[in-house]
Amino acid sequence: MAFNDLLQQVGGVGRFQRIQVTLVVLPLLLMASHNTLQNFTAAIPTHHCRPPANANLSKDGGLEAWLPRDRQGQPESCLRFTSPQWGPHSANGTEANVTGTTEPCTDGWIYDNSTFPSTIVTEWDLVCSHRALRQLAQSLYMVGVLLGAMVFGYLADRLGRRKMLILNYLQTAVSGTCAAFAPNFLTYCTFRLLSGMALASIALNCMTLNMEWMPIHTRACVGTLTGYVYSLGQFLLAGVAYAVPHWRHLQLLVSLPFFAFFIYSWFFIESARWYSSSGRLDLTLKALQRVARINGKTEEAGKLNMDVLQASLQKELTTGKGQASALELLRCPTLRRLFLCLTMLWFATSFAYYGLVMDLQGFGVSMYLIQVIFGAVDLPAKLVCFLVINSLGRRPAQTASLLLAGICILINAVVPQDRSIVRTSLAVLGKGCLAASFNCIFLYTGELYPTMIRQTGMGMGSTMARVGSIVSPLVSMTSELYPSMPLFIYGVVPVVASAVTALLPETLGQPLPDTVLDLENRRRGKPRRQQLEQQKQMVPLQASAPEKSEL
Repeated sequence: MAFNDLLQQVGGVGRFQRIQVTLVVLPLLLMASHNTLQNFTAAIPTHHCRPPANANLSKDGGLEAWLPRDRQGQPESCLRFTSPQWGPHSANGTEANVTGTTEPCTDGWIYDNSTFPSTIVTEWDLVCSHRALRQLAQSLYMVGVLLGAMVFGYLADRLGRRKMLILNYLQTAVSGTCAAFAPNFLTYCTFRLLSGMALASIALNCMTLNMEWMPIHTRACVGTLTGYVYSLGQFLLAGVAYAVPHWRHLQLLVSLPFFAFFIYSWFFIESARWYSSSGRLDLTLKALQRVARINGKTEEAGKLNMDVLQASLQKELTTGKGQASALELLRCPTLRRLFLCLTMLWFATSFAYYGLVMDLQGFGVSMYLIQVIFGAVDLPAKLVCFLVINSLGRRPAQTASLLLAGICILINAVVPQDRSIVRTSLAVLGKGCLAASFNCIFLYTGELYPTMIRQTGMGMGSTMARVGSIVSPLVSMTSELYPSMPLFIYGVVPVVASAVTALLPETLGQPLPDTVLDLENRRRGKPRRQQLEQQKQMVPLQASAPEKSEL
């Protein structure tokens, strides 16, 4: 009897599973808010230079006399005249504005606070020569996400999923609250980095804890549910940001609920599978008996004892020892081929995804509206992706999603800025394709890597996705050289990555590989694979008799 049979014995999907899955998934609503929070807390309102402190506006001819005009006739954002200009104004600028001597905004800026009363940009003047600091803040948050996935992922395997969730809920609550009261930009970035670390761990341990307590036939549903909860969080962010436009209040509002998550997380039951893999069968037995009682299986709880547990988990504990190190991904030619191809897919998907979702102001429509649309497009996109990968296969779905996303972004790069409806439509379509690509790459990676190194391969893929999300905000700085340059880069990368999928095998209807030899046999053709599968099926039958006699 395998571990899945033990889960069925203590109730399968019972009261405990429904309650714990709900409570574990709930914080993901706010995780989506934190990931794209800077779209609103770091929004850049219209601004122009503040006149000198000793300027007499009534005598100088008003504020307009100090502000040069751009080609569209709008006040320059980062320049002012060294002295007031008296020339007559015209639609294309004045002669005085053209010939007058200008200087940077040495006395600060005046911001349009009609939409955003306060952001980190207006509070710490992250504009003009300091504009790059705004993108740096988001990149540092993503650095925290990368570090959290590496550090807390390791600690979760050593200390348990429940302990990490308790710690990370508290860390998110404290660091997020401190960020809301940060007195300067450096302090703000520090606490945002700590929030990113904790939220990355929450996402990983949420998925792991739920999956390890669910029977095999329900795990796909739980994974889909988790994805949809994250998408609903994007709707939530749009509504909350509209109701609470002040950046400090918004930052506080999406952080305080984690104190409640911290309190109720003490009632979580640690993964019995993790207990057993750590060799702590006594705690495994207690956890299973407790779950059985919660699910109303009191009689089954009484039947469980240490002898039954040892007999049930003997095979899983034995096979769990044959794990490969991460270096095998580079040493073995077959694994190296998979690793390099999948690395490109993970990086390209995350790189282009965050390039779109972190530039809501660049589409010329309401940020709140496009945030809702971006969340809504995920719902049908993930459904279509589910249908395609189960009918046509994983490789066509992965290729099509990345290729179509890249094409949409590239077309957007050449669409004029005043065509806001066209630009928004292309961005929404591209974002939906990238969301589908994320769903596909999670499944595809798990099916390509053999069991002996599957979790390590998934972790490396997630790490490359974090690298893509870190680099993405920095690429947007190239708009200073050419306004459409970031979109060209965001579009080219997924198009190139889509070609890489041609080097990967199809996994639709294929059994999961357990070893590197299984991967090599898969490449040799279907008849050979079927023959090997038949041989594998004979081995357990021959070995079962002596095992039963020993028990």
